[in-house]
Amino acid sequence: MISQILMIITLFSIWISIFMSMVTLFSAVHFWIKNSNKKVTVKQLDRYPLITIVVPAHNEEIVISQTVKSILDMNYPEEKIELLLYADNCTDNTYQEMNKVKNLEEYTSRNIKIVNRKGTGGKAGVLNDSLQIANGEFIGVYDADAMPEENALYFLVEKMLEDEERHVATFGRNKTRNANQNFLTKCINQEIVVTQRVQHVGLWHLFKIGRIPGTNFIINTEFVKKIGGWRNGALTEDTDISFKIMQGGSLIALAYNSEAFQQEPETLPSYYLQRKRWAKGNYEVVIANFKHLFGRSSWRVKLEIFYYSCTFFWFNAAIVFSDIIFLANVITIFLMLFIPNLTLPFTFSASNIYIAQLLLFNWMIMILLYLLQIGIATASQFGQTTTKQIWLALISYFTYTQLFLVVSVSAISSVFMDKILGRKGNKWVKTKRFND
Repeated sequence: MISQILMIITLFSIWISIFMSMVTLFSAVHFWIKNSNKKVTVKQLDRYPLITIVVPAHNEEIVISQTVKSILDMNYPEEKIELLLYADNCTDNTYQEMNKVKNLEEYTSRNIKIVNRKGTGGKAGVLNDSLQIANGEFIGVYDADAMPEENALYFLVEKMLEDEERHVATFGRNKTRNANQNFLTKCINQEIVVTQRVQHVGLWHLFKIGRIPGTNFIINTEFVKKIGGWRNGALTEDTDISFKIMQGGSLIALAYNSEAFQQEPETLPSYYLQRKRWAKGNYEVVIANFKHLFGRSSWRVKLEIFYYSCTFFWFNAAIVFSDIIFLANVITIFLMLFIPNLTLPFTFSASNIYIAQLLLFNWMIMILLYLLQIGIATASQFGQTTTKQIWLALISYFTYTQLFLVVSVSAISSVFMDKILGRKGNKWVKTKRFND
């Protein structure tokens, strides 16, 4: 009886997950159809507010020069950009590389300040320090490996000025600059394309829900000061402040034409450490904000908490249980060759035909939905749609995507152990950089 209840709950959970994914996917499709014929133009804005761009960098000597040059070369009035570069507790030549770019002849007249920081708090600490000296009406953030496209800042500001009363922050899309490095980076590229082109677009188009990413966004400076800045030591300071914005009833608007190119992990250890940090940070934020699901918070906060809770807790658990059910039955069938009296642990009938059919149908739907998401996402981005992408998606479903379960289980276990043992688990692990 218990095994049958577990199977029913698992199957029901997976169907709910599929339904939610389909809603987001259809919303994204409608958005891209609606905007596919729009001509992208760069026209004169009503005004050009002063933007303080902050670049937190911890041991980033490999990539920092390219990033700083890309920021300074953006299509935005030079006198309206204040650039704050932070060499945060660096033990390499990041600070020296920053100064080399600053001293280049073409940038000598630019408003650039370099800080050799020795403080605490990680990236959130850097951003809070920048609040004390920032003169800009808005603060823009770019990670040290994120190279913005020429018009990235223009599109962010354009979207902000579209509705200054409601748009407290605007965010763009991030693309993988080392996508073709190896199998891992190719899979990460597909994941990011789906996240950016389907999930972010679908949620914004349907619910006007946006999420501040770690890079390529701007936010109202006074608003950040009003809420007390970023939470020092937060593993995912972007998710944390996103909830604070929505709790106030404001919007985080998507500027879908704003793009930045960032470097992704090229080895499994680097990938694991990065994604575990992200997952753990998101778990902590969801747990801290879970109370708002039953309070008087705005419906967007409730929906976002529900979405995160389902994604990181409910649906992950359902997939794990689904795998356990499948493996337990497969192992039992194998053992029955030697021990005929064994019975299948998970079954609705003696022949197990019903559960086998249901599980097989579920997995087929999940695979097709996964391929459909990647197909639509790549079709909406120039140069991404190839037959190789479909084959890669099929292979990655059985390999790369399964890593997320390992990361999730590890992250949630770490969060609970931190709570039980009372330890400080917010240790930031730097993502390793590579030469392009």
